[in-house]
Amino acid sequence: MAQFFEVHPDNPQPRLLKQAVALLAKGGIVAVPTDSSYALVCHLDDKAAADKLRQIRQVDDKHHLTLLCRDLSELASFARVDNKQFRLLKAATPGPYTFILEASKEVPRRLSHPSRKTIGLRVPQHAVLSELLALHGSALLATTLIAPGETESLNDAEEIRERFEHQLAAIINAGACASEPTTVIDLTPMDVGDEPIVIRQGLGSLVKLGL
Repeated sequence: MAQFFEVHPDNPQPRLLKQAVALLAKGGIVAVPTDSSYALVCHLDDKAAADKLRQIRQVDDKHHLTLLCRDLSELASFARVDNKQFRLLKAATPGPYTFILEASKEVPRRLSHPSRKTIGLRVPQHAVLSELLALHGSALLATTLIAPGETESLNDAEEIRERFEHQLAAIINAGACASEPTTVIDLTPMDVGDEPIVIRQGLGSLVKLGL
């Protein structure tokens, strides 16, 4: 049965978020609000938790999971980023964008795409999630909370509680967030001088990035 933490959306109570961090450390899956929809997160180095994350979403190892990072410097430690990519990332973060980049050696091989060796990364702009990442002290592995067989992401904590409470360790309720997923951009073509590829148009503006 999932614990249900009700926190202030702008000034979340550290005491409650520390309890969520403790559950993550024990291998728990936690539903968290982001600047797009809710997401499922777990500890980066816990293989069993990552497998459970995929099981809840019913996705295979070819589905990109995302690393949620505290800031751009942390993101750059998990991916190979050149100067042109870095300038684009700087213009977009924090915000509702997910970037596909070549994974660095810091990323466990089991988490990167099995053939492309890429990983999804993002720096969210949400006070609750930012504080959770700070208290956790490192990146979290994440996937957008979309129920199996559905296409719309979930953004209401009470609905998530009704549908997933037996599969999750905790749900952080900071009120409804956006119901639109992130914009996903593949930056790996820039490695050979080509333009980025927009994989999914979501909440993040392409005009802001000049795309």
